Amino acid sequence: MKKNKCKFLWLLSFGLILSIFASAALAGDTIIVAQDTAPRMMNPHGDDSDSGLSYFANFFDGLLQRKGSGGELEPALATKWERPDELTWKFYLRKGVKFHNGNSFNALDVKFTFERLSDPKVSEFTNTGKSIASVTVIDDYTVEIKTKDPIPWFANNMHQVFIMDKESTEKREFSDVFEKPIGTGAYKLVEWVKGSYIKMEANADYWEGVPPIKNVEIRPIKESSTRFAALVSGQADLVTGIPVELFDKVKNNPKLEIIQKPARRSIFLGLENKIDSPTADIRVRKAIYMAINEDEIIAKIMRGHAFPAAQIPDPPTIGYSADIKRLPYDPAKAMELLKEAGYADGFDITLTGPNDRYVQDAKIAEAVARYLAKVGIRVKLDVKPKSIFFPELTKGILNFYLIGWFDGTFDMGRTYFKLVHSRDEAKGYGALNGSLYSDAGVDALLEATADIVNPEKRAKALMNLNKLAMDKVAYIPLHYQEDLYAIQKSKGFTFNPRPDRWIVYKEIMP
Repeated sequence: MKKNKCKFLWLLSFGLILSIFASAALAGDTIIVAQDTAPRMMNPHGDDSDSGLSYFANFFDGLLQRKGSGGELEPALATKWERPDELTWKFYLRKGVKFHNGNSFNALDVKFTFERLSDPKVSEFTNTGKSIASVTVIDDYTVEIKTKDPIPWFANNMHQVFIMDKESTEKREFSDVFEKPIGTGAYKLVEWVKGSYIKMEANADYWEGVPPIKNVEIRPIKESSTRFAALVSGQADLVTGIPVELFDKVKNNPKLEIIQKPARRSIFLGLENKIDSPTADIRVRKAIYMAINEDEIIAKIMRGHAFPAAQIPDPPTIGYSADIKRLPYDPAKAMELLKEAGYADGFDITLTGPNDRYVQDAKIAEAVARYLAKVGIRVKLDVKPKSIFFPELTKGILNFYLIGWFDGTFDMGRTYFKLVHSRDEAKGYGALNGSLYSDAGVDALLEATADIVNPEKRAKALMNLNKLAMDKVAYIPLHYQEDLYAIQKSKGFTFNPRPDRWIVYKEIMP
């Protein structure tokens, strides 16, 4: 009876998928996407997650952009940029660009956008906003931005700060701005039915030319088995977030093509180092590190779809060092270190993490708890939805936590200012330092890199910082994820995943 009930429920789910996608499938010149995340809003400054930015990147443009699988920085609404001194950035703007409502783009829109970033009611980019001293309009197509302190990666972040139309945004209600995007982007919003679908159409007046894909329909589907049903039924052309446990089924289906891309996102463990806490002792930190069998996590939990990490930055990031190696898996040595530190009988600790944010996140946390139990550390697991976890992280109230990260600026300096620097709310430092880890030596070395502009000198300084942090076990790296997508072979379009995991539809070729 139970087996028949499960079969009935699966058939019911499958039938719902067919009905959901049926109308879209008949639309003709349309790409249909089953996506693993839904948009929270259409206000481009209100969500700084990679999933939110992925949606915004189709409706809006930044001053700069990163295109394709390589992620190189290119002109967008700014045709060129300069850094006259350590605090000043000058952008020369593209002429003849129109917003979706027909308004012309100019320097006033840039000034409005950057001043808006510091308003917490509408922005999750307040750290960027707080870093700006002034925005000056030189003329209609030249703008000068001065920062309070030197920020070497400032331009590297300009593909994530999307420009808004000053005139219409000031006149519209908050609710309208949060639901109806008016940008200069390659696509215009046609319809957004929350919890169901997003429809967009190509912008015929786009400054870069009309996108090859004329219509896009996105069906946000959180449940992986439901996305899989849409894929195998042929009702979706592209599916994101293929779960590792379904990889073989997709790969063995002759109608489907699975696309694998090593992800920039690293998964790691943050720890507190408050005085008198066990993890303030570097021997304890090393013991935790050496007690975790990361190779087994990759093989059994990630099904081989991850790569060992020895640091947070990934290879394209300035500051990544190939010389940094993982500490070996050695539970016997871990117990020896615990004994030396005065914890021969172990201790109690709570491991907090999300259960709906990263690939197999809850299972990774469970595995870590099991490994630590073998060396005498008693772990209380506290896994929860990301909507609860991240506010706790930003409050800095965690002792030991699991989190993932990649830096869109491709600069380790920004990463460390957010994740490792001692918390300084006035300057925006340590905003994602969830355990309030603090080390004066790491802070000083990090701050000394802020005014280093020369790429070679900067890379060397950040690599030295990276090594110092890892010598002190400022955090425990686990692995880099692998991004998995699938497409219908019969559709014949070319899809090359981006390093930031955004889906930018103007880049898909039919």
